[in-house]
Amino acid sequence: MKSIIATSILAASIFISTNVNAAVPGSVRFNNEATDTTNITNVLIKASELPYNDRGKRIEFIASQFIDKPYKGGTLEFQPEQLTVNTDEFDCTTLVETIVAMEMTIDERRSSWRDFIYNLEKLRYRNGQVDGYASRLHYISDWIVDNTHKGIITDVTARIANPASQIKSLDFMTSNRDKYPALKDSATFEQMKKAEMGYRSHKIPYIKTIGIKEANLKTGDIVAITTDIKNLDVTHIGIVVFRDGKPHLLHASSKAGKVLIDPLPLENYVRRNKHNTGIRVIRMKE
Repeated sequence: MKSIIATSILAASIFISTNVNAAVPGSVRFNNEATDTTNITNVLIKASELPYNDRGKRIEFIASQFIDKPYKGGTLEFQPEQLTVNTDEFDCTTLVETIVAMEMTIDERRSSWRDFIYNLEKLRYRNGQVDGYASRLHYISDWIVDNTHKGIITDVTARIANPASQIKSLDFMTSNRDKYPALKDSATFEQMKKAEMGYRSHKIPYIKTIGIKEANLKTGDIVAITTDIKNLDVTHIGIVVFRDGKPHLLHASSKAGKVLIDPLPLENYVRRNKHNTGIRVIRMKE
């Protein structure tokens, strides 16, 4: 994994004058700095040429730029915790975060990779700042709550259908400590337990699989697939696109080994896993 080298004083001064809020490049872990910054800039420029009054189509366009990119899990799992940028490989969460952070940047009428980095950190971390492993929004429910408070997204599950709900205490990570290398550290483990405390008996709205067909889904919606697995809220996440009038999931698939538009309609995709209970639907806030 290639790390970004320290920037020169001149480059830093130019960067600061461009956006005083953006993350300092030296604090970012790129997969490949040259490739990543070029990829980000190219997609932002292309997407910014699309009409601003059709956010869903713009999100679909951004997502389409990553089709056939390889699936790779664990791309954020490095210590110490840093903002990681990788536009060459994705898991389901990093794909959605990359797409949303790009749309945030375009919505601000910006097209700089530096502004994207600022928005990615804002989206991925509690209170918008990297502060150790537990500051990352690991649970999708936590991600939804935090980013709703920031005014980035809104949960429209109850608005577009007649949802069911389940009550869960989210502590899958600390209950399965051996699955997460970072939790071997006692201090990090305790910080993660503290983060999970906010999700005791957490109410999770969802649209049952049988109701997906009737839900008023839109292009560009973020869909989180809910589960009956103990102490876990969501197992997968992707973006809605329509094909032949039916919603499909554009996602990073571990089974296919790449980013793709799933050939199965969304309802069928959700139904094929016995642990899936339905979906939560999230939209970027206008």
